[in-house]
Amino acid sequence: MSTDPREVMNHSAMTWLQIVVVTITIGLNALDGFDVLAISFTLPGIADQWGVDYAALGIVASMELIGMCLGSFFLGGIADKVGRRPTIMFCLLVMTLGMFMVTTTGGVFSLSLWRIITGLGIGGMLPAINALVAEFTNIRRRHFCISLMAIGYPVGAAVGGSVASMLLASYEWRSVFYFGAAVTAFFIPMVCIFVPESVHWLTRKQPAGALEKINKTFKQLGHAALDALPAVSPDVRRKSIGDIFSPGLLATTLIVSSAYFLNLVTFYFIMKWVPKILVDMEFAASTAGGVLVWANIGGAVGGAIFGLFTFRFGLKELAIGALTLAAVFVAIFGRTSVDLTLITIFCTIAGFFLNAGVISLIAVAAQAFPTHARAFGTGFMIGVGRGLATLSPILAGFLFALELGLPAVAMVMAVGSLLAAIVLIFLRLQPEKAP
Repeated sequence: MSTDPREVMNHSAMTWLQIVVVTITIGLNALDGFDVLAISFTLPGIADQWGVDYAALGIVASMELIGMCLGSFFLGGIADKVGRRPTIMFCLLVMTLGMFMVTTTGGVFSLSLWRIITGLGIGGMLPAINALVAEFTNIRRRHFCISLMAIGYPVGAAVGGSVASMLLASYEWRSVFYFGAAVTAFFIPMVCIFVPESVHWLTRKQPAGALEKINKTFKQLGHAALDALPAVSPDVRRKSIGDIFSPGLLATTLIVSSAYFLNLVTFYFIMKWVPKILVDMEFAASTAGGVLVWANIGGAVGGAIFGLFTFRFGLKELAIGALTLAAVFVAIFGRTSVDLTLITIFCTIAGFFLNAGVISLIAVAAQAFPTHARAFGTGFMIGVGRGLATLSPILAGFLFALELGLPAVAMVMAVGSLLAAIVLIFLRLQPEKAP
């Protein structure tokens, strides 16, 4: 048989191996969500044990975000150059090392250093697995599978918050990172055994042994072996990851990066400020943490339902709708009376649409960027978005300091998701194709 293996992957029915790969990527993305909430839950214990002030804790909390931005920028590009699988393996090793070494630290400087290193691995993971899922699934189920992969984050955050609470009830703060390091290390053999290299990437790059690797994967998938790989023209070979800044892709890069950043401004307002807002309303701190867990549960459900809707509706239209509704419900949350049940309900609904918006933009990136720059394009979007969105909690704090009140602050912060929806209107998505 002599055909393009990318077309075979695009149009063949999904098999057990592809389902296993998607399931593993859900777990890999859950590590991100677990780690983000783990540091939030352990900061009080760190403060008590070391006697550090809030300024120092703020620095520690920011270090992982710096690492994530750097990882998204640089490791996303590496995934396009050397492959999805080795990049994922490297990220897992870095994350395992970073989480474990956190437990050996005795001061803010060393803790911050290992949090940056952990963030590097986390930052590089999402671009690589986003590209892997996009290239390891067929066109019909691609957006749904990307949505499933992306809900790993809120699932990991919800589970991570619950596990951290249980561990901290009996053990010191280091126990949370021992658990995180063990779970992360568990995924290293899982990826090694069950996750092949992307057929799309192998066909595009054609490194030594590419045909043999593709035929090995095709045998596992139940497809006929290939006699040869399609020829790659000199023009295609000259393409590079820097093409995301070329005239043909620059508008796409700017639009998706802007939309991702703007939505995260609203997203981080909910995820970072809800506990403080509830404590100011004189609710217990433990109750505030529970509301945040429910917001992440809503996010997981929102991501799953968004994925199901991709079977019937256009990706861009769904994204615009999710982002618009996210803005609406964040604004409503700000006007909710001091009633814990109502606050929890509206936080959960806001989390539902906010995470659907995040997932929709990750799926948009997977379709908008071509194979040779897919991971780097996604990584650039995530790096810019997360990097600039670190200003979100600062902006909200400034608005609260002006004594505007929760309704006005929530209304201002909700504008981020609304602007993201408006920006996305100008995106021109091309039909999916193999190259």
